[in-house]
Amino acid sequence: MPEQPEPGVLPEVADWLRRRSWAAADRPLDRLLVAKRAAGPAGTVSVVLPALDEEPTVGEIVTAIRTELMERVPLVDELLVVDSGSVDGTAAAAAAAGARVVHRDAILPRLPAAPGKGEVLWRSLLASSGAIVCYIDADLREFDPAFVSGIVGPLLTDPAVHLVKAMYDRPFEADGAIVPAGGGRVTELVARPLLNLHWPQLAGFVQPLGGEYAARRSLLERLPFPTGYGVELGLLVDALELVGLDALAQVDVGVRHHRHQDGQALGRMAATIYRTALERLDRTHRLKADADLVRPLLTQYTRTAAGFTPRTHPVAATERPPMITVPEYRNR
Repeated sequence: MPEQPEPGVLPEVADWLRRRSWAAADRPLDRLLVAKRAAGPAGTVSVVLPALDEEPTVGEIVTAIRTELMERVPLVDELLVVDSGSVDGTAAAAAAAGARVVHRDAILPRLPAAPGKGEVLWRSLLASSGAIVCYIDADLREFDPAFVSGIVGPLLTDPAVHLVKAMYDRPFEADGAIVPAGGGRVTELVARPLLNLHWPQLAGFVQPLGGEYAARRSLLERLPFPTGYGVELGLLVDALELVGLDALAQVDVGVRHHRHQDGQALGRMAATIYRTALERLDRTHRLKADADLVRPLLTQYTRTAAGFTPRTHPVAATERPPMITVPEYRNR
């Protein structure tokens, strides 16, 4: 859970961080089961894994969820893997581990599928049935079932919460070397600046682009889904507009281990996310930085002993006029 924000964080964001940021351990499984039973049909949970060529990891994730959250503890009601055209053994590995596997093209077949993760997530709403839908990326390694129980927890225990994002450390791991906070490059270089400047209410999200989040179906079914990598930013921004900041939350689930994209792939991802943001900026007339800000700010996060610690920095925007307009230059 983020520690007390430093001066400079917007008061609304500081208040949100105190009230809507938790750790997975804050809601033990026995408490979640009591809440789930009390909720009845509104407490049914579907876990959806979008998958494209994830044979090395998808089986382990499915096994962990089925063993820990369906058989040992009946928290999850449905476990669905949506295959978006894998050419490896992803579908077979997921099915062997106990998931129901559906091909993307078999869902709403009258509509030709667009490429991209967001397309799979959108179609999965038609193939799943839970009142709470939990999305988990299929490329995670060393998967912890707390990724599911942690982000589902607030939705089961607090009816005012409608969408919950996971927050975590993202080490960069390549060729045996580990950079503790080196992952999430597109988040830090593209998404976080965009959100801070144009949707500053969302500055409290530690992992705004993370692929692990849960939401009420009643919210998801009312949101447009960008078909590509912009889906996470689009859903977060649109959820803010539809239900407000207080209906959004985040939960610390530890460390996320996954394979990393190369620089060109990250560039394509960044361009898609930027375009998704531009479409929403145009739609809501936010093409300038938020006018309510006295000065533009950027809030970043580092892990400390107390949790994720926000650090806020001013974003320089001062421009000097063309030198030809300066009297001293003209008269020299």
